[in-house]
Amino acid sequence: MITGIHGTRRTRIRRGAAVAVTSGALLATGALTAVPAQAVTAPSIVAAGGYVMNSANGASLYTKAADTKRSTGSTTKIMTAKVVLAQSNLNLDKKVTIQKAYSDYVVKNNASQAHLIVGDKVTVRQLLYGLMLPSGCDAAYALADTYGSGSTRDARVRNFIGKMNTAAKSLGLKNTSFDSFDGIGNGNNFSTPRDLTKIASSAMKNATFRAIVKTKAYTAKTVTKTGSTRTMATWTNTNGLLSSYSGTIGVKTGSGPEAKYCLVFAATRNGRTVIGTVLASTSIPQRESDAKKLLSYGFARLG
Repeated sequence: MITGIHGTRRTRIRRGAAVAVTSGALLATGALTAVPAQAVTAPSIVAAGGYVMNSANGASLYTKAADTKRSTGSTTKIMTAKVVLAQSNLNLDKKVTIQKAYSDYVVKNNASQAHLIVGDKVTVRQLLYGLMLPSGCDAAYALADTYGSGSTRDARVRNFIGKMNTAAKSLGLKNTSFDSFDGIGNGNNFSTPRDLTKIASSAMKNATFRAIVKTKAYTAKTVTKTGSTRTMATWTNTNGLLSSYSGTIGVKTGSGPEAKYCLVFAATRNGRTVIGTVLASTSIPQRESDAKKLLSYGFARLG
């Protein structure tokens, strides 16, 4: 025990004894195995923005430029899925015929895709897996076209994006705007680490969404335009944390020239769930490293 310059020897001995007794009691109870929240050092991450919260009560556990608006890349698709799953009387087994417009769109934009084949009949459930695992922009287009209202495809897509913005407002989010169904925006598609985390936390309340985003790989059988059955290529989840961080339960990657490398993530340990977001990291390995640091920090904060 270090004392002030005027401390007496008796004071030093008394304080030392108190520390020894306290330490002994802590060792006896095993309390030293849990690091007090105030003693946990916040990690340094490369991502330009980050946020972590306790999923149970929404309490913030970490912030770094958490309310700065940034391009979100394909993490936008969390809201796409949320809007679809919120449809009344949703039939996940409804079949959607894949249109040439969806294929043309991904080719034109050099976008990530689920490699849907024109003319195939794919269920809504399969489209959701194609949306969230390989981050298929073709699947996103198909869902927006199916669940938007309007007499033309463009009108239906605009309506669907409107539903995405309405859903954001219903969550009380003030720093989020969508102008696309997949993250390939037109200058007005943005969110923040805090807002994206809240969107993901809300989406994770849906059992179908939870099942999809924790799936590492998925193979779908579709009906071709001739009526035969085709086994589609297996879709692999782009979220590497599912294989590299114990307890990971989701949720979605994102990337792009402006967005750089993004990741919305969640994990559960000892009955506690931590959920968060990193935006604008520098690479796929780095966004995963950032996320792992924040998850471990979040669990340490929870004790």
